[in-house]
Amino acid sequence: MSLSHLDALFRPKSITVVGASNRPRSIGSVVIKNLLHENFSGPILPVNPKYTAVGGILAYPSVSELPLSPDLAIVCTPPETVPDYIQALGRKKAGAVLIMSTDLEQLRDESTGLNYRDLSLKHARDFSMRILGPDCLGLIIPRSGLNASFAHTSVLKGEIAFVSQSDSLGIAVLDWAKDRGIGFSHFISLGDYADIDFADVLDYLGGDPYTSSILLYIEDIRNARKFISAARSASRNKPVVVIKSGQLEETIQPSTLPAGTPVEWDDIFDALFRRAGMLRVYNVAELFDSVETLARAKPLRGDRLAILSNGRGPAVMAMEILLKQGGHLAPLTEKTTAKLGSDLENEFTGTNPIRLKDRAASEAYAQALESLIKDENVDAVLVIHIPTAFTSSEDIAGAVVNAIGRSRKNIFTVWLGEKETAQARRIFALAGVPTYETPDQATQIFMDMVRYRRNQEMLMQTPDSIPKEFTPNPDTARAIINNALAENRSRLNQAETNEILSEYRIPVVETRIVENAEEAALMAREIGFPVALKVLSSELRSKYQAGGVAMDLESEEDIIKAARAMTLRIETNNPDIKLEGFIVQKMARRPGAQELLLGMTSTPDLGPVILFGQGGPAARVIRDQSVGLPPLNMSLANEIIQQTRIAKILKGFQGQPGVDVKSIRLTLVQLSQLTIDLPEIKSLSINPLLADVSGVMVLDARIVVQKSAGADQLRLAIQPYPEHLEEEVSLKSGEKILLRPIRPEDEHSHAEFINSLSQEDIRMRFFGIVHTFSHSQLARYTQIDYAREMAFVATSGSQGRLKTLGVVRTYFDPDNTFGEFAIVVRSDQKSQGLGTILMDKMIRYCRDRGTGELMAYTLRENRGMQALAKKIGFTVRASKDDPETVELRLRLRED
Repeated sequence: MSLSHLDALFRPKSITVVGASNRPRSIGSVVIKNLLHENFSGPILPVNPKYTAVGGILAYPSVSELPLSPDLAIVCTPPETVPDYIQALGRKKAGAVLIMSTDLEQLRDESTGLNYRDLSLKHARDFSMRILGPDCLGLIIPRSGLNASFAHTSVLKGEIAFVSQSDSLGIAVLDWAKDRGIGFSHFISLGDYADIDFADVLDYLGGDPYTSSILLYIEDIRNARKFISAARSASRNKPVVVIKSGQLEETIQPSTLPAGTPVEWDDIFDALFRRAGMLRVYNVAELFDSVETLARAKPLRGDRLAILSNGRGPAVMAMEILLKQGGHLAPLTEKTTAKLGSDLENEFTGTNPIRLKDRAASEAYAQALESLIKDENVDAVLVIHIPTAFTSSEDIAGAVVNAIGRSRKNIFTVWLGEKETAQARRIFALAGVPTYETPDQATQIFMDMVRYRRNQEMLMQTPDSIPKEFTPNPDTARAIINNALAENRSRLNQAETNEILSEYRIPVVETRIVENAEEAALMAREIGFPVALKVLSSELRSKYQAGGVAMDLESEEDIIKAARAMTLRIETNNPDIKLEGFIVQKMARRPGAQELLLGMTSTPDLGPVILFGQGGPAARVIRDQSVGLPPLNMSLANEIIQQTRIAKILKGFQGQPGVDVKSIRLTLVQLSQLTIDLPEIKSLSINPLLADVSGVMVLDARIVVQKSAGADQLRLAIQPYPEHLEEEVSLKSGEKILLRPIRPEDEHSHAEFINSLSQEDIRMRFFGIVHTFSHSQLARYTQIDYAREMAFVATSGSQGRLKTLGVVRTYFDPDNTFGEFAIVVRSDQKSQGLGTILMDKMIRYCRDRGTGELMAYTLRENRGMQALAKKIGFTVRASKDDPETVELRLRLRED
């Protein structure tokens, strides 16, 4: 169902409360009381056959006897009555229903076999009603005077939206926020979210002008693809901060990954949040601190922090947290060091943190801060003050505010103490300067900002569907997999696995497969000594643990002896394991190489995920790994690497040279592309991948396959740039142009395109005069989610000097029942047939994706658009809602 149905929930003009009551402490009584207390401006209509009035308002005996169709219905009746009330509300044409009733899943309807939760949802969908809940605390929108909840406290107005799955945490947050003067634009309890979920709410709040930031408390996500699509869209417009419970949830144990190295669900959600441009935090205080800071923060350039303090202990505390979380102390320039040395005389040690005298006056703080702000190596400054009897905390706070002035750098302040520093904190609050109670709190928020900046950079990445760094051969790889599936095999043998990796240009050690020890000895002579010998068995989870690996064998005798010992050991310890032969590999002499683990596994809802970490036999003990979501490019691959502890070792340490990290990044991209191209691969493990200064080499790998519906990229949580939709066409003039999906890097050319439009064309496209478009608006137009919208641009010119000639854009409703399009062509490109070309491209695309109908609204005076629509086959008729507009519709499929 479309988001337009949510207006009845979030902007209701009338409300009915089914189950309203005068009985003290009942939900129906509390809800009526809260609605009346907030002075909701529309009619409130209680429904309860037991009362003639509830809370002093006329009550109605049934839904059918209501004098109007309510926008919002609140149901707080016993669970056995809920499905019938939903049907009655549907017949009354209610817009949305908020169900507070509990235990609906415990009851079952005999005629349909559905539990009452699902039955209620079915009835609602029959009438195109949306449901919030069941089993939820309710909904509060202070700006609208709406408190449709059984919360015990009122809520202040603000610009923060809070969405929670937990009623108990929601109540606690309301209490916590009110004590601290924090207000909300929306407070939304999802409850059991039978219908309206996080994705629906994110879509709505992402476009809400009264919401500046969004907070989420998540226990589980049932439709991860829908969630990440909505989250990426909302995160492009405003900060989204999330707490996810369940860090100790079950793990995924793919059959090919080494025993003891499971992929944890929490790691997967971490990757999801990062890729969606969201910030994850771990407690309520950090949740609100971070969102308030992000909402007011200036652009952050990096993670280099300068610490200025009149006390050593608090500065050291801040420094330790900074370094532990991967931040850096800003290396001061010589100019800054000289200036501080001159200003602070003998007190300055020449290093960061910058230590002031215990009794340092306001002038010393101001001079030091001004120098740090001017330093190009400093990305942000943390100013710490410990109150003393010799100076005024308020005076120093005022000096700091004045020193900041109009600086574009982020300045954080910590004035330790309670009553003695309360006035100083008020000075900072009035000046809009972030201030915190402790150094660890301030440093944590700085690192949250650093992580948020990185996540936002990841959000802007749109990897290609076809890589440019290498040329794979998916057809050969697919033939190998199909052959195995035709033989009813789910595990590929070593030769097949190595060949598939080679087809994706992943370097693999020279390998031979043999049936017995004697053949192994002959093959080793051909390859050249020394060699490694491994048992071959698709049933073994770990060759190392089973004693099936022997390294550095120098002769045929060594090979035969090792093979016999392995066979005896496995037959004794694992009598049920079937041995299929031996693997002979050339020993890779790479002193100082690091052993890494790469993998891929498919999850039920998120599709495939990529794993990276420290490899070798100790991988299961060390558990140093990170997870990423395909598709990947080199930048995103690097981000996955940097999430691990071994990333620091890869750079080199204690005289050891660093490895070729670029080749590791490329291998991750190659693994990502293999994942995209070959949906039949259920899981893949490379362990170890040797990495050193000369590159990478796969020593061992496994692949498990299964039958697939096809190479449908919709199984991916994030859609890659759809390069296959690019096509070259000709204008009437004969000029050849490129039609392609829009990309994030089109922002500059898109701005030039909009600036080239005449005021009349802008008015026709945007239904009014728009003088300028901000960066965030342009980002919204160019950084799109291909799963939920499509924009085709017509471009001409060479790379680096591309010119946008026109664009057609369509937004699809969540159910793909319709798409709403808009089209605009450069004012100097009219009469070239470009409008028809763009519309034809979009119609073909919509038909291919199964969209039911294509529609648009245009101004009545826009005769050119109406003529184009009629020519293509649209029906054109006056809008019922607005006499100034006409409606264009084209059926694409019959349901």
